[in-house]
Amino acid sequence: MSTSKAWTADFADRAARRAAEPDPNWSRGCKLHSAVARSLQKFQVGESGDGAHLIVKADAAGDPDYEAAVRLFVAEEQNHARMLAALLRAAGVPTVDRHWSDSIFVQLRRLMGLRLELMILTVAEVIALRYYRALADGGGDALLAEVSHRILDDERRHVPFQCCRLSTGFAHTPAQVRAAIRRTWRALALPVAVVVAFDHGPALRVLGVTRRVFVADTMRLFDNAVARAFGTAGRTGLTTTTMSFAVVPSLYLHRSKRDSRRTT
Repeated sequence: MSTSKAWTADFADRAARRAAEPDPNWSRGCKLHSAVARSLQKFQVGESGDGAHLIVKADAAGDPDYEAAVRLFVAEEQNHARMLAALLRAAGVPTVDRHWSDSIFVQLRRLMGLRLELMILTVAEVIALRYYRALADGGGDALLAEVSHRILDDERRHVPFQCCRLSTGFAHTPAQVRAAIRRTWRALALPVAVVVAFDHGPALRVLGVTRRVFVADTMRLFDNAVARAFGTAGRTGLTTTTMSFAVVPSLYLHRSKRDSRRTT
């Protein structure tokens, strides 16, 4: 089975299990600190795109299995937006239509080809990993924790999914060019992580995570993603305190119960 077929099967299986799984009990309500509520409004906007431009680029790549996987990936992201909107409603907080940070990400991605869009998307996904981990660990509300864990279960697969495609795309790129791309990619990711940490700083403080820790943890996750995308994972190692990466879904390493209880 090809990697694209494997990912399509993985996403389809997750979609079937999601359809069979009841939603969280929204009626029990949710208590959100005002800073966390404002932060969630911004992330909800970021999850709510239709993915149309990414799907068009995936279709142009000439791999029907990859296009199918991308469509299922987009559906998972839209489900995240739906759950976050329901979570905000349960807390009596409205959603917002737009936020400047999401608008910048969207415009950047639309201007780029598939590989560059996936690189930008990977930065956002890695940031989301650390963010939802903070919500799950420090939110102090059962409904918030449940929604955050559900989204994390998806996000831990999304980053490897992007990295697998990037690994294929960079497979025949000359070594010197690959090295330059890695440096440039990291040079982009770091300031983005810093901006997010400052923009969501009040919420992170409530969740017990300093801006410095958020950025450091995010960059460790990002370095692991880069290692996978450029095929150097075997030399650098991929296990972190929040997740593991693998080449295809069948080899995906879930965290141990001990790790899942650790605060990163």
